[in-house]
Formats: sequence, structure tokens, C-alpha cells
Amino acid sequence: EFRRVLFRSFVLHCASRPRPEHIAWTVNFQSPRVNLFLNADNETGAVTGRVFDENVRELPENIFYADVVRGGQPKRRSAVNFTGADSLAAAERFYAQSEQRLARLFELPDEDFVMLVEHPDCDRAWLESLDAAAVAQLGQTEELTLLERRIQRWHCGCNERRMLEVLAPTMKQDPEGLFGPEPKIEIRCPRCSARYTITREALEAFVAEKG
Repeated sequence: EFRRVLFRSFVLHCASRPRPEHIAWTVNFQSPRVNLFLNADNETGAVTGRVFDENVRELPENIFYADVVRGGQPKRRSAVNFTGADSLAAAERFYAQSEQRLARLFELPDEDFVMLVEHPDCDRAWLESLDAAAVAQLGQTEELTLLERRIQRWHCGCNERRMLEVLAPTMKQDPEGLFGPEPKIEIRCPRCSARYTITREALEAFVAEKG
């Protein structure tokens, strides 16, 4: 449940950001002990992610990492600690401490999610007082104006050739260590966890092609 909620919170966050950005969240929960990784290319609207539930490090607190790259600028990272397993609360904590502004996230019926973010001259007391019922009626109680439409889609862009590129350096250095006696190996995309079966023959041909 918290994975589903965090994913939707991430998509809303991406939709509120400038288009020329690459964004990633890595969120560690200690109970249950999992890492959730989410990544987005805001120029294309592609969003992907995966769950890591093995060999997750034990930490004193949950931690929320946010990375952003805009254009050719260096990556910026922020890290925020939080408590509990409430994904909406975790995202709000990230906004409060890292973004330095108030954000409210709500889950409404029929899989609708809403994010409201503080901007200059915002009535903060009003924003803090909102609950899900009030948010569901905002279209009737407040004048709303559409600024733009964004389309976000679940898409990684990984393929077999990219997996060959990942494996090629190891193949050049230690092919026996990579394959052993097996004619093929399985690799997972580090971004979306899609499985690919790579044969030794295919990887040898790829390495030869690349020189």
C-alpha cells in the first residue's frame, strides 16, 4: 500500500517541477525494511522505479533521499529523516525540510491523489487546516484555473542492448567469472527490475562489435 501511495506522490511532485529535470527519490523504510527507488525524466514524462527488499541496511531512522539534475548542472541531493510508514507524511516531511515550504498530499476516492504546495502569499493557516473532505470540494469552494497539462507514463527505456553495455566491461576483464560454465546469465535492470537473459554468444559478439 505505501509503495502505491509513494509512487503517486512522486508523480505529483514531478508534475510540479520544471520540465528540463531528471528526478530520483530513494526512500528507506525500516519497518518493513525496504528501499523504494523512483526515477523520472521530466522532459519525456517517463517514470520508473523498483523495490529493494533484500539486504537492506538497518538504520536508526527512515531516510528520504532526493536527487535532481537540471540540464547540464551537477546533481543536487538532499536527505531527510522521517518516522513511520506513511508515504504521504514522508513526502510532506521532505517538502518541509528540504524544499523549505509546506506541501499537503491527500488520497481521495477512486484512486485520485492531490498535492497542494505553498507559494508566496499563500494562506498557510488555510492550507494547514485542509482535510481530504475539503480538498474533494475545492472545485466548488475555490476558483481553480488550469495552468498546463502533464502526461506521466510508466516507462524505463531499458532494452537488451543497454544490458549488454552494462556487462561488456566485466566480460572483457573476466568472462569466466561472469558466466562460469553457463551459456547464459540473467540480469535485472537497476532502474525498473525488468529481467533480461543474456547469452555468452550475444555478449561476445557485442564486445567484438564495440572493439
